[in-house]
Amino acid sequence: MSSATTPRRLPLAGVLRLGRPSDIWFKPALSVVAAVAPPNLILLALGRLDLAMYTMAGSLCALYGHNRPYAARARILAGVVLGMVGGLALSLLAASLTSDAVVLVTVGALMAAAQKTACDATRLGPPGNVVLTFISSASLFVPQTLGQLPGHIGLALAAGAWAWLVGMAPGLLRPHGPERRATATALNAAAAYADTRGTSDGHARARAASAAAVHAAWQSLLAAGARPDHTRRALEQLLVRAEVALAAPADADPARLRAWARGLRGTGRIPRTAAPRDAADELLGVAAELAHPRRPAWQRLAPFAPIAARTAVGCALAGYASLALGVGRPYWALVTAASLYQANVTLTWNRGIQRVVGNLVGVLFFAALAPLAHLHPAALVVCCLALNFGAEALIGRNYWLGTVCVTPMALLITEFARAQHPGQLITERVADTLVGALVGFAAAVAVTNRRAGDRLEQALTAVDRARENAARLLAEPHPAPRALGSARRTLAAALVDLRATADAAAGEWWQRALPEDRVVLTEQSGHRTLAATVRAQGLAPQDHDPGRTTEDTRP
Repeated sequence: MSSATTPRRLPLAGVLRLGRPSDIWFKPALSVVAAVAPPNLILLALGRLDLAMYTMAGSLCALYGHNRPYAARARILAGVVLGMVGGLALSLLAASLTSDAVVLVTVGALMAAAQKTACDATRLGPPGNVVLTFISSASLFVPQTLGQLPGHIGLALAAGAWAWLVGMAPGLLRPHGPERRATATALNAAAAYADTRGTSDGHARARAASAAAVHAAWQSLLAAGARPDHTRRALEQLLVRAEVALAAPADADPARLRAWARGLRGTGRIPRTAAPRDAADELLGVAAELAHPRRPAWQRLAPFAPIAARTAVGCALAGYASLALGVGRPYWALVTAASLYQANVTLTWNRGIQRVVGNLVGVLFFAALAPLAHLHPAALVVCCLALNFGAEALIGRNYWLGTVCVTPMALLITEFARAQHPGQLITERVADTLVGALVGFAAAVAVTNRRAGDRLEQALTAVDRARENAARLLAEPHPAPRALGSARRTLAAALVDLRATADAAAGEWWQRALPEDRVVLTEQSGHRTLAATVRAQGLAPQDHDPGRTTEDTRP
């Protein structure tokens, strides 16, 4: 059990370990190059690379939304562009009205907290708030006049519109690509769980990963809309097969699940499976879920208040500390602090280690690269493009590895306006990195998140309610397929949220003891009921007791 007064040990092992790259690592890498290159080359031809920072603000929006269906991606990218340009406009306005560094740091810290909250609440995904905060914070310290604002904001909007087109272009060739990838991921995760047969070592973790992947795939179908579509129906049937494996791992064929996942690569025909009973009602159930009213905004934002407070306090203190040390670019310390904050203190510590290591290696890389970049403005542009590609290609393996490219890229961007002495840039960047990481982590420890335990209680209650609703439907002689399907997805979503909330709460400090036994029992009973709903819809074999799975072990 966790203690209310004793902090947990902070891990070091594995923090810098490299993982496997994302299946689509090349998509954001190529997209950002395609979005950044034309504006920069145009400015290079015009001899106005000093304006590149403004076009970069819009171009970097191409990093977002690569895992979203194109209907949803269009909305997300538009929102990111507006958010990016809005933050830039506010920063430039502040820079034109005052040169007081303390005021500017305060504005930057508040903006960083707002950006962190918005990205977390909307589950925007990587790269999250860091790119937004980097652009807005750096813009605070660029000399500006009110008369220059319209032109600079216009450049960012134009580059953002181009980034939107770049992000949407792959949909012309592979309109269902994101949904296919999400379904393939769910099938592979289900196969990994089926390998455990629901009983061997690691089966609980594999079950949670499989449930999360299946839920994410359903969310992908939800985000794509409810319009009837043959491809969508075929993907939905495959996704139901993943749910079957989740319900009855001992009866599933992992090799067959992986073969279906491989068949979803590229643009070929989607593997066909025999339509399970009531599977045709799934997309109708999706349509009903899309029509369900969303929670009020304040309810969605309330759980993120502690992280927002950490971000605001940590970024402000990091910026003030940088100013006290006489560093000329306090926004580097501010951005370093903003990049640390994760779901809990333990993950924040991990990110802090990764950030410091990546930045220190990155400044050495910059020292080696600077002489080449200073040869000609064209060399500077090419170096930045290569670093953009490298950052996105590597960051999926571990955050620190991507930061090795991000750090020299950020330093080179400062030279678009004028060449600067590499030694001074390196010294200031190292100082701000250390200040931002130390002060930022101290703020994470000092600003407690007592709500983590409350959120866990709420997640447990949500699972109990979803399980009771599903059990009530199962008790009916002939439950409506759409209602049962909706109850199944609601319960699955609640179980995924419970696992994520429990993991987040387990990494927090200074809170009351967590009900770990209750979490385990609630997950077990929830997954048993989930398996029963799958069988009740005729989606799984009836060889076993419908109220039990192979993992139904009594405490």
